[in-house]
Amino acid sequence: MDAVIDQNTGADAGDDDTPMLSSHTLAALKEFLSEQNVLLVANNDGATVAEDEKEVALVTEDWRLSQFWYDRETAETVAREVNALYTSMDSPPSIACIACPTLYVYLKKLHHDLPVQLLEYDNRFKQYGNEFTFYDYNQPLELPSTMKHSFRIIIADPPYLSKECLEKVSETIGFLKQPGESFLLLLTGAVQHERAGELLGLRPCGFRPQHSSKLGNEFRLFTNYDPGLRLGGWEHEE
Repeated sequence: MDAVIDQNTGADAGDDDTPMLSSHTLAALKEFLSEQNVLLVANNDGATVAEDEKEVALVTEDWRLSQFWYDRETAETVAREVNALYTSMDSPPSIACIACPTLYVYLKKLHHDLPVQLLEYDNRFKQYGNEFTFYDYNQPLELPSTMKHSFRIIIADPPYLSKECLEKVSETIGFLKQPGESFLLLLTGAVQHERAGELLGLRPCGFRPQHSSKLGNEFRLFTNYDPGLRLGGWEHEE
């Protein structure tokens, strides 16, 4: 994927003034990543997901692809919300996760029967079989025709904090979304607040997503429906 804006710095990837990591910092970062287990999700007794269900293994995040996995609380909170939406419907809906593999892993771990499709650029996730679809946000509508208007619950985490990226992901959501009532959840930087409202009619919730890499940017969770007491509720707009 061509980097547009790095989520951690907000800098243009082609800017000559973009700060570079020192050799010492880069070496420390590589050492940290190499020490990580390729599976970042562990269950309560310490066993990794792969020991229980290999199909929900989560590979090590690749910052070159602007990959930043959610921490456990965030992934479990959003997974519970998706399951609550799913179980509240008379006709079981299909679920699409756009560029949020951490959520896919937790959904399959906690609610393994949910019909979830992961749309993701990183082909390492082909391990998920027919629940993986290659997705490049630069080609927002290049998806199987069978997916058109097929999903009632859609969760998206655009890889970059740029207007262009959110606009293109919004095109994808329009392609995937079923006609009528659909439920959209967007996890992205707080700087996208106004654009999320303009493009998708979303409002911010009180719950604050966090990442295992402790990013500097503030992230928010937006929805197109009132979650009530869940997710900290909708924040009151000024």
